[in-house]
Amino acid sequence: MNPGTEPSLVSQQPHVARVSEGDTPDQVQPQADGCIEEPRESLEGADEVNGGEDHRQAAQNTLESSAIIEPFGGLAGIPVQGESLGPAFEQYQDQIFGGAYAPFSSRLDWEVARWAKLRGLGSTAFSDLLSIEGVVDALGLSFKNSKQLNDIIDKKLPSQRPAFTHTEVRCAGESFDLFSRDIIECVKAFYGDPEHSQYLCFTPERCYVDANKTEWLYHEMNTGKWWWATQKALEKDRPGAMIVPIILSSDKTQLTLFRNKSAYPVYLTIGNLPKSIRRKPSHRGQILLVYLPTSNLSHMTNKASRRRAMSNLFHTSMSHILKPLTLPGTEGLLMASGDGVVQRCYPIFAAYVGDYPEQCLVTGTYNGDSPVCKCPHNQLGLYPCLHPLRDMDNTFSILEHADQGHFLATCKANRFRPLRCPFWAGLPYVDIFLSIVPDVLHQQHQGVIKHLVSWVTQICTPAEVDARAERLPENHGIRIFHKGISSLSRLSGTEHKQISSFLLGLLIDAPIPASDCKRLIRSTRALLDFSYISQFPIHSTETLRLLDSTLSRFHNEKSIFIKYGIREHFNIPKIHSLAHYSRAITLFGATDNYSTESTECLHIDFAKDAYNATNHKDEYPQMTKWLERREKVMLHEKYIIWRERMHIDKLPTIATCNWTPLMSSPLRCKMTKHPSASHIPLSDITSPSGYHVPFFMASLSRFVLLLNHPEIAVLDLELRASHFSLPFTSLPVFHKIKFINADISASASETLDSIHVHPKHEVDNDKEIVVAPRFDVALVRLSPRHESDSPSSLNGLRVGRVRVVFSLPPDAKTILFPSGIEPPTHLAYIEWFSKFARSPDPNSGLYKISHIDEHASIIPVAQIERSVHLFPKWGGKVPVHWTSSNVLDICHDFYVNPFKDHHTYYNII
Repeated sequence: MNPGTEPSLVSQQPHVARVSEGDTPDQVQPQADGCIEEPRESLEGADEVNGGEDHRQAAQNTLESSAIIEPFGGLAGIPVQGESLGPAFEQYQDQIFGGAYAPFSSRLDWEVARWAKLRGLGSTAFSDLLSIEGVVDALGLSFKNSKQLNDIIDKKLPSQRPAFTHTEVRCAGESFDLFSRDIIECVKAFYGDPEHSQYLCFTPERCYVDANKTEWLYHEMNTGKWWWATQKALEKDRPGAMIVPIILSSDKTQLTLFRNKSAYPVYLTIGNLPKSIRRKPSHRGQILLVYLPTSNLSHMTNKASRRRAMSNLFHTSMSHILKPLTLPGTEGLLMASGDGVVQRCYPIFAAYVGDYPEQCLVTGTYNGDSPVCKCPHNQLGLYPCLHPLRDMDNTFSILEHADQGHFLATCKANRFRPLRCPFWAGLPYVDIFLSIVPDVLHQQHQGVIKHLVSWVTQICTPAEVDARAERLPENHGIRIFHKGISSLSRLSGTEHKQISSFLLGLLIDAPIPASDCKRLIRSTRALLDFSYISQFPIHSTETLRLLDSTLSRFHNEKSIFIKYGIREHFNIPKIHSLAHYSRAITLFGATDNYSTESTECLHIDFAKDAYNATNHKDEYPQMTKWLERREKVMLHEKYIIWRERMHIDKLPTIATCNWTPLMSSPLRCKMTKHPSASHIPLSDITSPSGYHVPFFMASLSRFVLLLNHPEIAVLDLELRASHFSLPFTSLPVFHKIKFINADISASASETLDSIHVHPKHEVDNDKEIVVAPRFDVALVRLSPRHESDSPSSLNGLRVGRVRVVFSLPPDAKTILFPSGIEPPTHLAYIEWFSKFARSPDPNSGLYKISHIDEHASIIPVAQIERSVHLFPKWGGKVPVHWTSSNVLDICHDFYVNPFKDHHTYYNII
């Protein structure tokens, strides 16, 4: 290709590898049609809820195997000989003159500047603070107001990321303001960020479960088939090429509540960064690329013309931003990573992350249609989807008629928006229909789950659903909606996610005919299973089959909603989109590689906070300058940390691209150093108004005797316990057990689970209860796990309610254990529920347990694995005297909730 010529839309599109059905790793051949076609798995004979337990265990077992990694090999990603730069922070240091905190005079001078720019303080308020007589001198500051601080940042702090530029784009005869950055310079800044150099991955790889390489693993983006196939096609003509996958995301957001001000940010990241870095704002894994025009073209009265103009305005703006990718995507360019290594890189647009309207806008498809496949709108509710994926060749043939009179008619006949110049048309190695990736936030939490909550509420009646939601037991991570859920409006994705964690429990014994209740439970369980499985941070070929089987189960049971008149059809694009999850995961890795939940968080920093820092007049120049200064300060902060650690140790590593996530990471118990209460009388522990443990002293006596005499007979134990006396009258107690978890993906920040154990707290004067009593339920390991047990095996586990957590007084230990035995530091009194049944309920897939009278014991806290949330067995309409605080005391039968969180779901079937 001649670098100076514009590539033809069809004939000169660079080859992209097509992965066709039946391909083995050595049979992938480059094709000229510009897309990757994935085989469809057969879904016949999908498992039912109870029959699928073995299937799920087998699927999850594949995630626990040691991965067999096949690197791409060849010359891919090799450094360019003779080209090398110094480490990025050393180059940064060369641009700053002065001491360790230059251009600031001291550490205090720097810390005040950092605080002013990163903690949301307004410039006027900061200037007012510094204007107080003596403040500047007392702190030894090198600036006296916000303006002087801004001058230091603007003129003396180097910038790694490019500055925003203001340009005008013309569309429909009008000019629109565009505030954007050079995308190539943004990619270079990402790639050359010194903080990122230790995490970058350079080449694709294939991960397998088995030595025969038939069971694939997908987690990071470089384990997907898109990168491998594109690398193979590129490597054919460009040996040593290193792909930089470009991931874009956009979502219009409101800046104000009343003035209808909005912003349209587009964010950029690269697939070379591990997903754990990309989703953390503190690691600067995303960059604001552009603020798109937000005009709604209200002056255009013809709605069809306005829609066309708005679509073309979006694509014209994006074309202006992405056009610089065209030549480097085919010819490459030299880029240095943060450690100074230079490679020939090929930035190639890979994925677009957005909600459904954004997907239709990007692909040019009609609202109501699938942006991925050719399924007609009136067949979106059918499953499995047998329609082919949309074809880039057909799309380009439509665009070839753009200058002809029948262009609008051709577009309408093909249900394609009349786009004059789609931004992706000239980009190399791009199939835009494959680049549309799943959106868990909008498709599931704000889509399918939102619909499901509405449907089941209508079937079970709002009053009954609300009554049950208000009376669920408390537990860490479970939000109790004390006024129900039916009257809530404008729920966020987080709130729908919270509701999904207990939604199935609201349907147990629903006040509808038993057969209908079973079907309703099965359909709901299927969609919840899909939601949780689709969010696994690692997938195998088998878990993707499991994922598709859960969707098949829903479609088999969905007629229950038609029977009750809730739906006439299921031609809903967001439900249809679930059929494409497996394909997308095989192409681009697990769904947490491309979640809009990350960009939703960025709206706060890059849009809302930036807007609030302006005077709300001609705001975009002020917003972009505010962001540039903030980024400079954040980079300087990283530089100072590097400089301080340069002679001490290396920066801590948290992830590498060839690291495989550990799904069954165990929780780690963490107790506070000091007890919540140092001296709780034994009478308060046994009292109904206290911890309500009437058999506490007898249980503790048996525990001490068994620890001293492990072989003691049962009758002898009971006889000696009845005469045993305890050498204390009070105990130190703990009101919370914390569990630290390295998260399911282990590379993410630590997550927390906890168990609350405390009596009610009253105000002494009027006996008003300030804090209700709470005694959480726990999962306890009674016997060690066997090597043959799967991660989700319940062998050796039992559920119990924690009544009191305590430790023995140090001076009493020598009396209770004269032989020198060292007792556990922390102990817990557990009231046991019945054992797990051999199999779960055939409809809900939940394990049933029941209260057992006067069956309790004392165990080491170390045996407690996690908290457990229980669904009450309602037995029909909810008794009015049940409350969230007393339901665990009154209700007799319960079901174990596996949807409490993702860690629980994976580890408890």
